[in-house]
Amino acid sequence: MRRTPEDCLEIFLQPGEFYFGDHATRIRTVLGSCVAITMWHPELRIGGMCHYMLPRRPRNAIPGAPLDGRYADEAMKLFLRELRGSRTSAADYQVKLFGGGQMFPARTGSGHMASVSERNVIYGRAAIADGGFRLAAQDLGGFGHRNVILDLWSGDVWVRQNGPKVPPSPTP
Repeated sequence: MRRTPEDCLEIFLQPGEFYFGDHATRIRTVLGSCVAITMWHPELRIGGMCHYMLPRRPRNAIPGAPLDGRYADEAMKLFLRELRGSRTSAADYQVKLFGGGQMFPARTGSGHMASVSERNVIYGRAAIADGGFRLAAQDLGGFGHRNVILDLWSGDVWVRQNGPKVPPSPTP
């Protein structure tokens, strides 16, 4: 394990934010039903994280709007733009997927439509595959929120899930 650089830049991603940086960076976020994708290049020690909220932008969105990290498909386009800029390819990266926790377990189980968290997970996996990446690890679903930390100097990702591991019992 590499030591934390003295000049470490600490980035905290809010929902919908994206960051791509170099070896002297630590990126953190807190996820509920949202999902984070982390990418790390082990040779160059560059990479990033996104914290997306929804699979894709609503259909009635303004045409030609800039890319927005709130949406999985656009967050992936932001990653691909960074890869082009660094002259690297998808095969060079370790990619990991986190989040998609049920935040309101009493509302689950309708059986008709996937929850936001389930759709975020499904689309995240598809976006990673469509981008030409291979998923190296994942920690998805469950109940409650997760704290995620990515250290770009080592590629280590630290995850802590908070909240019940099973849905709470309904109260009468």
